[in-house]
Amino acid sequence: MADDVALSGIPLTMLWTLHNRASEARRPDAVLDDPDAVRLYESIDFDYRATFGEPDGTHAVRAVRFDAALRPWLAAHPGGTVVELAAGLETQFQRCDDGAVQWFCVDVPEAIEIRARFLPPGPRTTYLPISALDLSWLDRIDPTRGVFVTAQGLFMYFDPADVRRLVVAILDRFPGVELMFDTIPPWFSRKTLRGFRKTPDYTAPPMPWGVRRTEVPALLREWSSRVDSVEVSAFSPSHGPLPVLLPVFERLPVLRDIPPGIVRVRGVS
Repeated sequence: MADDVALSGIPLTMLWTLHNRASEARRPDAVLDDPDAVRLYESIDFDYRATFGEPDGTHAVRAVRFDAALRPWLAAHPGGTVVELAAGLETQFQRCDDGAVQWFCVDVPEAIEIRARFLPPGPRTTYLPISALDLSWLDRIDPTRGVFVTAQGLFMYFDPADVRRLVVAILDRFPGVELMFDTIPPWFSRKTLRGFRKTPDYTAPPMPWGVRRTEVPALLREWSSRVDSVEVSAFSPSHGPLPVLLPVFERLPVLRDIPPGIVRVRGVS
């Protein structure tokens, strides 16, 4: 029997990303293998298409890219700690668990309540029902074996000053930390601030922090002297013409800042 959930505002976006990931995973030509996302998708009584429209696979591509970065890090840091900011109903732990990682899920209380209902915590998973901006979560993390912090679909919902404060705090607290997050371009940020009506039934929350991908490395180094390296790349939906055109966007400066980006930062050890 399907279960229901009651969410609104930014926490509701956990169902938007689930819609895109699970719909992709159900395709015969899927780019993402995510059986737990499919299970959750089918367990929750919610009209995903009426609310969010047709799935485009963008969040599945993002998940694949985050997984590809995390798996070799886990192999190099046995027993290390992963902090998943805005965990929602993301199933990265289920996809990447190496049997040794210590995993912390940070999200607002209403999101953690729903996550715990469908993905109960285990011996190596700790759920912290607080906002990522409540920096007390840093006190719970043991950095002895390395720290990898992920933030999928989060920073764009914060004011720029809050993004800076959070990033600087992570770099300051954990020497050698790896931080991975995604960005939206300024044009899309402005669109959400005007009221981005994705479907007749759903208006996306405002996303105040938009940044040009090409400006991210300099911006992060301006924020903190503890940045060792920065990698930035674009991503797109999983199928259709956009994935084919993405290399063209990368080569042409006038187009380079149009797609969303994925950023991987390594802190100074």
